Amino acid sequence: MKNVGEARETPPGAPQEELATGERSTRNRVARSILDHGPSTVADLAGRLGLTQAAVRRHLDTLLQENVVEPREKRVYGARTRGRPAKVFALTDCGRDAFDQSYDKLAADALRWIGETHGEEAVVAFARARVAEQAKAYRAAMDAVPAEDRTQALAKALTADGYAATARSAPHPHRGEQLCQHHCPVAHVAEQYPQLCEAETEIFSQLLGTHVQRLATIAHGDGVCTTFIPRREIPHSTPQTTNHASASTAGRNPA
Repeated sequence: MKNVGEARETPPGAPQEELATGERSTRNRVARSILDHGPSTVADLAGRLGLTQAAVRRHLDTLLQENVVEPREKRVYGARTRGRPAKVFALTDCGRDAFDQSYDKLAADALRWIGETHGEEAVVAFARARVAEQAKAYRAAMDAVPAEDRTQALAKALTADGYAATARSAPHPHRGEQLCQHHCPVAHVAEQYPQLCEAETEIFSQLLGTHVQRLATIAHGDGVCTTFIPRREIPHSTPQTTNHASASTAGRNPA
């Protein structure tokens, strides 16, 4: 899928070539919205993009045929309500690949060579060094806001780094927040080397000054990377803790 753009629906009567271009551009907008916001219902997409639900369904049908999106059952937290669960649409691996030109094979080959030549400890050291370098910008953004806004600041910093991240209150009855990354530029490599996910979870714990729990990862087939951050009481006189915090369940949720 090429030429991701922000075009409007092409009006009736336009030349056939222009119609085709407009259709493709709108389909790209639909796919991009799923990338940025995670698995979405038809109603979600229609509301975000200002399209009719019928138009969204038409574009989703084409994206399904192209193996860009796939239907899933919407995950329900807590007790299920009556009726059929809402259907959501998520990007496939093929769909994610269309949005960035990655060097996955090169990166995986490099990590394999590091592991074979210097041992698995070297892979872990590389993963930690990589995310620690990224975290310098995250820490600066978080230090600039009050403690209660740091998860939101981390989400914005991750988004600027290509992770399309959001933060929100965790579903009841959990007390805390959920940090969701709707895109992962290194997902394919992380499938083979979960040390990348584990190092990222560790750095989130250090940045936020509390243990965190990784609930889901794109690398393991989930639609979104989700990290649970328990609510904590932070005295106003206490400076932010940036280390000595341990990550809980750094890898994939075992459930």
